[in-house]
Amino acid sequence: MKVLITGGAGFIGTNAAEFYASRGDEVVLFDNLSRRGSEANLSYLEKSLGDKINFIEGDIRNRWDIERAICNNRDTDLILHLAAQVAVTTSVNDPREDFDINALGTFNVLEAMRSLKNKCGASPIFIYASTNKVYGGMEDVGIIEKDGRYTYENLPEGINEERGLDFHSPYGCSKGTGDQYVRDYSRIYCLDTIVMRQSCIYGERQFGVEDQGWLAWFTIAQALGKPITVYGDGKQVRDVLWVNDLIDAYEKARQNIEKTKGQIYNLGGGHKNQLSLLESFSLLKSLSGKDIPLKYEGWRPGDQKVCFMDISKAENDFKWKPTISPSEGMKKLYDWVNSNKSEIEKYFPN
Repeated sequence: MKVLITGGAGFIGTNAAEFYASRGDEVVLFDNLSRRGSEANLSYLEKSLGDKINFIEGDIRNRWDIERAICNNRDTDLILHLAAQVAVTTSVNDPREDFDINALGTFNVLEAMRSLKNKCGASPIFIYASTNKVYGGMEDVGIIEKDGRYTYENLPEGINEERGLDFHSPYGCSKGTGDQYVRDYSRIYCLDTIVMRQSCIYGERQFGVEDQGWLAWFTIAQALGKPITVYGDGKQVRDVLWVNDLIDAYEKARQNIEKTKGQIYNLGGGHKNQLSLLESFSLLKSLSGKDIPLKYEGWRPGDQKVCFMDISKAENDFKWKPTISPSEGMKKLYDWVNSNKSEIEKYFPN
């Protein structure tokens, strides 16, 4: 099998490349290397996988870059579209760039696929990494405080895919635009597309920062002795999903394409893998044996007190469920960060 990964030198892309290359698949990485840590990830992949991967430097904002990449790899079986601008705060500061990457960039990839199908009859499976941010603030959902954390009052399984879309930030708008285009290109042009609305993904090779990749950021900050700011009271909750469980979902969805094509799935840890910010600090303290100094500031606009996904549709349609608990995942992440401190420090100068 041949796999093309946009954003292939990013956090999820690197882990996906390892997964597919390790089982003998041909892997093509497409990335502009603009994100923190992407050059380190590419170097890591080239050293560990060698000629099992092929790297193309390009930008999804340039329609000719992505069209050439897809046309020159017309025998591709699977496209994982992971290239994105991923932070809400960045989208607020520079909404045009956010739109160009997430909305226009995704449109460019879809158009390249449509062109390939029209010219060559080739039609790879296409998996799009969307986000739970397309559901917006969910202000109408009742929230209660229980056992030192927030939770939904009447949604024990979490938010399902029937929830209406409500874009509350430029990031939500741009990712939601891509989300709906991907779905509609399946309906109108008969492309085999799948939309994955992802929750908080974490794992190795993640160079997390304060406004994106919070578990990785907390772990890196603790290891490097950098200050950690908590916005709000720390009781806010997310469902967290270890990156290899995410890639397992991608692959199971691919294998069941007759069931999954044209569909949208929530992918997260689900109600069994929720974690509050305060609970993550407790895990870090138990792993490091050190107190975690925290600074508290006010709530950030649009920050949800709780968000976790109902993942039963994915469980039913392609027999997938998470296997790594938050405590297991945090141990793996902690070990990776502390085994690679010298590499990570280069990207987090004082």
